[in-house]
This record gives sequence, C-alpha cells and structure tokens, in this order.
Amino acid sequence: MTIHIVLVAPKMPSNTGNIIRLCANTGAQLHLVRPLGFELDDKKLRRAGLDYHEYAHLQVHDDWTAARQALQAADCQTVTALTTKLSQPFYDYDFIGQQEAGATGEALMPNIALVFGSETAGLADEIREDIGASNWLRLPMLADSRSLNLSNSVAICLYEIWRQQGFRGDEGRSIGYETLTVYDSK
Repeated sequence: MTIHIVLVAPKMPSNTGNIIRLCANTGAQLHLVRPLGFELDDKKLRRAGLDYHEYAHLQVHDDWTAARQALQAADCQTVTALTTKLSQPFYDYDFIGQQEAGATGEALMPNIALVFGSETAGLADEIREDIGASNWLRLPMLADSRSLNLSNSVAICLYEIWRQQGFRGDEGRSIGYETLTVYDSK
C-alpha cells in the first residue's frame, strides 16, 4: 500500500521542496504535473527540500492524462481530489472502507492518491470531474477562510492516511532526536 501525492501545476518552489522532504520522510510517491511554476533545479526548491531529493520517489508528468495513467499503472484504487468546491470533509471519507484483505487475512489499505491543485488556481474542473464528485475532499476550516498552505495541506492529509495505515515502515528510529536541543526560557 503506497500513498501517492499528486501536485497539479504547482507554482511555488518552496512548497514543492517541503513536500519533497515530506514524501522522502514518509515513503510517499510524489507526482508533479506540468506546467510547473519553477525549474526542478530551482534554488528555492533545493533549499526547501534540502538534501532529500535523492530519497524522494518523484515522477514528473506532462499532463493530467499521463499522471492518471501512472496512477493506474501503480494500482491506485482510490484517487481523491483535495478541493474546497462542493466537497465532503476529508475526515468523513471512508478510507478504511476501501480496505481489502491481504494474503494473511489482515486488512490492507489500497494504494491511495491524493491530488492537489496549484496554490493559485486549485484543481481544474476537468480533473475534478475525471476523479468524480464522490471523491472530492476538503480539510475543515473556519467559514471565512480561503485556503491552507499547499505543503501544510499535503502534510495533514498524508499523515492522516499514514496513521490509518498504522505508520507502516516507521521503525521508531527517526534521525535528529539525538541532537534535539530544548531551550528553557527561565
């Protein structure tokens, strides 16, 4: 069971760099759909992603059709669109109900794709329609809010799906805890 993150026409290299780092640290597969608002060797992208590019599973697609074909080839049974337009709450979507039994009888979540639009335009209507209205999801926000930051939205959704999968692959050996310094304000 793999989580696929799809960014359609991302504009900000810092957001994409953060998401590269997030995917590298969680094992998620990242898909970027052109047009991109930056070059892949952009300094801001590299700075935000630090040295995680080599650990991230990244594919770049020329358009949504190519990305959709890659998701089908990766056996993604569940494809969702994160959008504020006419969507159901993310936390009400039944990812658990999408499970199937594995060879040993344990429940396995299917490969899942979370599709996000650009920071400025969101997802195009034709992509949302291709995914289907029953798979349009939104994160809860206050009524007067416009949207969350793209990399924050991806992090929230990715970690919730990974949590539902039991954080498979995490061995409790996160790097960096040994060097964590806590400052006391006293």
